[in-house]
Amino acid sequence: MGKKILQPPKGTRDYYPELMAKLRWIFDTWRNVSIQHGFVEYDGPIFESLELFRIKSGDEIASQLFHFEDRAGRELAIRPEITPTLARMVAQKANSLPRPIKWFSIPRLSRAERPQRGRLREFFQWNIDIVGSDSVLADAECMFVAIDFLRRIGLTSDIIELQVNSRTIISSLLVDANITPDRHEHIFAIMDKYEKLSDRQFDEYAKQQGLSADELSAVKDILTLKDIDAVSSLTKSQESKEELDKLHQLRDYLHAFGIEDYFVYKPSVVRGLAYYTGIVFEIFDKSTKLRAIAGGGRYDHLIKLFGGPDMPATGFGMGDVVLLELLEELDKIPADITRSGLKFFVIDADKQFFNLALKITSELRKKGISADYSSKRQSLGKQLKSANQAGAKFAIIVGQETADENLITIKNLQTSQQQQIKTDEFIAKADEIE
Repeated sequence: MGKKILQPPKGTRDYYPELMAKLRWIFDTWRNVSIQHGFVEYDGPIFESLELFRIKSGDEIASQLFHFEDRAGRELAIRPEITPTLARMVAQKANSLPRPIKWFSIPRLSRAERPQRGRLREFFQWNIDIVGSDSVLADAECMFVAIDFLRRIGLTSDIIELQVNSRTIISSLLVDANITPDRHEHIFAIMDKYEKLSDRQFDEYAKQQGLSADELSAVKDILTLKDIDAVSSLTKSQESKEELDKLHQLRDYLHAFGIEDYFVYKPSVVRGLAYYTGIVFEIFDKSTKLRAIAGGGRYDHLIKLFGGPDMPATGFGMGDVVLLELLEELDKIPADITRSGLKFFVIDADKQFFNLALKITSELRKKGISADYSSKRQSLGKQLKSANQAGAKFAIIVGQETADENLITIKNLQTSQQQQIKTDEFIAKADEIE
């Protein structure tokens, strides 16, 4: 019996070339969209002080992380998200950074959670953040960036929706219903379960979590609001009316950006993390039971937690796992992205021309043009097969139908059209051949 083949750790993936090609297409589109919207790229260490994550999320976060001690006994953790790193970096140089700070990153992250559909222990995530602006326009721009990306890859408003709410307005509505602020975070966590449970299950769950009959009634009144306009029926305080105005303003900005058809007001979207302070949003597909494609919102006090000034901030994260699953389910991944991008495959029709094939390959590579060859001495037919398997666009055949080393044959592997050309002329014009 042979040795047992080891498997990747639970909740991780092996990135074979086919998967890597799909991810590279997503990453490149993430990066291009970010830059086109005026964001600049940053990154940080793959592990940070465990204290960094405790500051943001409390001591209980340690059980959700891969953490360890270094040789000096310092507690470290592999990053489960990059927002704390961003907050630390901004806090360090807050006075010298031009505002608003518009940063993006595509980090590799790890979380010690139970793997399930749409959630792995290791994943990539696109992060977009605007720091230093308290304008609703900053929230709208983050949403616009997310939707612009999704729209470009074929996820139109008939497929996905942008679910928006404001934690501030929900808090003010709870106060208007005589529920004190010290209860709000607990109630937010309960409200976050609303879409995941039936109406009866939610009522039972809320009662198990300690909600009184009056509190449950008030919460249900909020959760069943149909749209922004319906919120006005519950607004009593000046604060809730001001927050309602912000939501109207947000919708106007989304209309100006041309993405209002994606917008849905969803009172159950409160985001489970306590550091969110205002407008929050999640993006879901309409037809499946997948997890959120993206989620984020305003976190106005996080920079101050890390020793920086009290700077407003907003942003979102979009993971690759749910996105890739949805794209494959909807057949939205371009068929040609798994091709290697190789332009030329150089073939010797006879072994006497092999060194010339190597020379041509070398000249092409020196010019920055992708080129490869068969390391095995094989027949012309087998080398053509290798060229196709490599995903090359053209085959360059040396010594076909002529012993003249000054002539080569260029074969388009998509159309099968071919032409002969002098070797030196080909090298000179290779970057123009399409």
